[in-house]
Amino acid sequence: MSQLTHSNLSASTLLSPQQLTLNISAKQFNFADTSALISAKSISAQQQAWVAQSEAKKAAEFGLNIQQAGFNLLALGEPGTGRTTLMLSAMHEAAASQAAPCDLVALYQFDNTNKPLFLKLPAGVGAQLKQALDQFIRQLAKELANLLEARVKDNSSASITTFLASQISTIKTNVPHIEYNQALIHYFGLLQKDVLEYLEAWQPNTSGDGDSGLEALLSESFFGRYRVNVLVEHAENQSAPVIYDNDPSLQSLFGGIESAGDSSSTPDFMRLRAGNLLRADGGALLLNLRDILADEANGAQLIEKLHRFLRNGTLQIEDLSSSSSQGGSFVSAQAAIIVSVKLVLVATREDYYELIDDKADFFGYFPIKIEFAEKVKANAENYAAYAAFIAQKCQQFKCSHFTADAVAALLQAMHRLEEDQTRISTKFAVLEKLMLESAAAAGLRGAKLVELEDVKAAIKRKYARHSYIEAHMRDSIVDNELMINVQGEAIGQINGLTHIDLADASFGSPVRISANCYAGRQGVLTIDREVAMSGPTHDKGVMILQSWLHTNFAEFNPLNLTASLVFEQEYNGVDGDSASCAELFAVLSALAQLPIKQGIAVTGAMNQHGEVLPVGGLNEKIEGYFRVCKDIGLDGKQGVLLPARNMRHLMLSDEVVNAVTNGQFHIATMGNVADGILHLTGHTLDEVNSLAEVRLNAFKKTLEANFPKVSTKSAD
Repeated sequence: MSQLTHSNLSASTLLSPQQLTLNISAKQFNFADTSALISAKSISAQQQAWVAQSEAKKAAEFGLNIQQAGFNLLALGEPGTGRTTLMLSAMHEAAASQAAPCDLVALYQFDNTNKPLFLKLPAGVGAQLKQALDQFIRQLAKELANLLEARVKDNSSASITTFLASQISTIKTNVPHIEYNQALIHYFGLLQKDVLEYLEAWQPNTSGDGDSGLEALLSESFFGRYRVNVLVEHAENQSAPVIYDNDPSLQSLFGGIESAGDSSSTPDFMRLRAGNLLRADGGALLLNLRDILADEANGAQLIEKLHRFLRNGTLQIEDLSSSSSQGGSFVSAQAAIIVSVKLVLVATREDYYELIDDKADFFGYFPIKIEFAEKVKANAENYAAYAAFIAQKCQQFKCSHFTADAVAALLQAMHRLEEDQTRISTKFAVLEKLMLESAAAAGLRGAKLVELEDVKAAIKRKYARHSYIEAHMRDSIVDNELMINVQGEAIGQINGLTHIDLADASFGSPVRISANCYAGRQGVLTIDREVAMSGPTHDKGVMILQSWLHTNFAEFNPLNLTASLVFEQEYNGVDGDSASCAELFAVLSALAQLPIKQGIAVTGAMNQHGEVLPVGGLNEKIEGYFRVCKDIGLDGKQGVLLPARNMRHLMLSDEVVNAVTNGQFHIATMGNVADGILHLTGHTLDEVNSLAEVRLNAFKKTLEANFPKVSTKSAD
């Protein structure tokens, strides 16, 4: 059987240094640094970010411009993609062209004392009305003694009537809108009548103790009914309201009623407080679904009350802060207020699809779905938008501007975040943090501009802050506590690559996968699965592996084989199918008794036809293995074998690229398992199969010798 040399392989499978990452040239930019992108006509960072979310922007503008009820918006995307910030900017833009909102006031209803009178008034009128009636109360308190004295002296209410007429005339002069509002005209007629009746019914105290009884009138219980409770107030030239409730609760959304002490004389209607749904009347309100779900005590009730509000289009202010029955009759007697609000609900796709079946009716009121992409195509237009975004953020945060080379490095980092040479991540929150850290690095060296070296320094510092656990595992390998060979050859033993995600850090690390083959009928037996330490995706990969073995050695079925597989020194469980190729190669090596090069680590899933499928976490896996090899000692024979379909996902660090350039490390690809076994053993799949068939025949003979067929004769 012929051996295939390293040089023969390099022409077909080894990747060049240029293929290991995406090098973005700064020459494509028409600026020396981002300060050149700031001008009087330059648009905001939010608008630049919208360029990368063009489809989402179209959906948002369409939904925000539909004024009819029931067309609320659902913004879906991952945190950091700009879903909240961009939606708020779109909401403000849409609100600027909409009609001015109304003030909402609560008044004492003289002909129904248990029920407040709610009125919607033009913007600014609510404050005018409050000021006018406060002035009326002050004048009434000032003249009250004289008016009552005149009534007693003249035995006539003429002076009171004249005073009231004068005051009401003054109020109407100060609040011209009253003349055009029938509800207010009717209200002031009842107010005038109520004051007159109250004062006519007053009788002086004749007990002779010096108390005339006037003090009883000079109290909030009398004057309070003439006050104005401005629940929602707007300026005259204000556009439609846009509100973001970042800590939603029953009180913040639906309002409430202030508690009244035993000695309080404040009228019930003056204790009403508006929530954000009322404040957003005529405009838009943004909520985050996660904030609602995080409220374990009231989250379900919040969604139910929001559903009821969306269905009815009305809202009643309730005392939600107390279970007390105090004021219960007042609460139950309140009128429902008609409210028109466009709700914008921000959610992750996971939260939305988890709730959609149980809350289909609720989400039916959100027909405008806005999908925020997590990645967009890498093209000149998007690159320019990101550069302008960086420029605007530099101005916003008052930090140093970035050179063109530094911008290119930031863009490469966003490609790396998405692990794609053709797509760029839209997680603008991550970009902002990297910008600020890079600017801080430039500040430490006293530079006026942020340069390429500062971005690279910020990336290195971030890795160093989160590398403790990886370094600890790597030390265990170097100290031979975790048995990983990166040199020489071995039979039935291969280095797989694991991806460890710790939320705040993720990295790759090698793991030894070993296989033994012997005569038996159990097929592929995984020890991890037998002890319930493997997940369903891993088990699926092993079953696919077994299917391929049966197909590849079809003429030997049944295979008369038991192959045991295990992830050595793995005690936390395994899942995922990205090691299925490595597991197959370990089985084939053990079956054919061919050694595998231990310096080459393998990652890749496979299908039943032997085609190699792409995997995730590729860059962390490669770099983690490279650091292990570097600490043990690079010998030029080490490298990683990965799926050919993963080539565009390579965004490797400069350190790895330089090592490949210098011939110290190599990256190879495989399109199918035949490519992989050739690279690892130097033998073609046909050659491996021939050797394996010899052992399978031996296994068959062993089984037949130990378990001979029992012959039976029929009775005469």
